[in-house]
Amino acid sequence: MATKHENIGEIDQYDHKILDAVLRDGRISVTELAEQVGLSKTPCQIRLRRLIEKGFIEGFKAVLNPSKLGLDHVAFAEVKLTSTKEEALIGFNAAVKKVKEVEECHMIAGRFDYLLKIRTPDIRRYRDVLGEKISALPFVASTSTSVVMETVKET
Repeated sequence: MATKHENIGEIDQYDHKILDAVLRDGRISVTELAEQVGLSKTPCQIRLRRLIEKGFIEGFKAVLNPSKLGLDHVAFAEVKLTSTKEEALIGFNAAVKKVKEVEECHMIAGRFDYLLKIRTPDIRRYRDVLGEKISALPFVASTSTSVVMETVKET
């Protein structure tokens, strides 16, 4: 079985250019992609299909403007669990995936167990989400919140 890093050897400079281009614009046409990469259309299309099939490209999605949707408040919640046994991790992982306000969830090695990125319309709604949803997740012992004042870079 190939490791993550062994898979990198499967792609060359053209594949990297394709990945960079679709990362910038997932709706780019194959014709324009081929132009940017320096290949003709058919080989570019074959490479793009292979990158998708091999899992280098997991999908394409729309990037929404949170501010236009009234979701200007971003907070990061550090979550400490009561247990880090497999049962607790599985239970927490399954439950946190159901909380729509949680944009990201990362298991962390450090003084807490998980870091959650939570987006809400305002601090009041965040307080509700924290109290009613996050704190109620299975095996949650405690939380600590940091509120974002300004987003400098987000990809």
